[in-house]
Amino acid sequence: MPSPVVERAQRDETRDAGWLVVIDPQNIFASPDSEWGSPFFDSAMTNIAALAESFGENVLVTRWMPTADRSTSWGEYFAAWPFADRPASDPLYDLVPAARGLSPHPTLDLPTFGKWGDEIEAVVGRSARVVLTGVSTDCCVLSTALPGADAGAHLTVATDACAGSTAENHAAALHVMGLYPPQITLATTAEVLAAR
Repeated sequence: MPSPVVERAQRDETRDAGWLVVIDPQNIFASPDSEWGSPFFDSAMTNIAALAESFGENVLVTRWMPTADRSTSWGEYFAAWPFADRPASDPLYDLVPAARGLSPHPTLDLPTFGKWGDEIEAVVGRSARVVLTGVSTDCCVLSTALPGADAGAHLTVATDACAGSTAENHAAALHVMGLYPPQITLATTAEVLAAR
């Protein structure tokens, strides 16, 4: 049995290899029948799958959950989007089939747009090297990237492994994230894979 020092060194080595974080690959963002469905979801998932194969066990998948306190501005949010005001157990919040086997780790389930915080750092480490993918580019990916930059992470947004609400909003979000080097860089899936 490895000593605690060896186990810690192995964890550190795994973290140094970088992580792929897949933001919210859920039915609510994938289904064409959903008000939040992205028309670019399937093409993004194809690239996410290729990246996940390269990252092996260093893949973390998140889910947005409808569990925020309704006494806050989230109450107004759900009033504006009543179709999404369902129990967290609703199949709308399940991972899409293509995302279910991407990670050996439990999903990180949070009621916030952004997923960066203590919970994600407990898995990937502080100042981690992370490739961000998922949906939507102009909401949850953007909201994860900016706090990650503030926390000192090294983030690469895989531009073609993200799906925006529209092509215009996707491009606008990428433009904003591209203003944050060196904390945030932009790259295609092919470029990420070539650099590994």
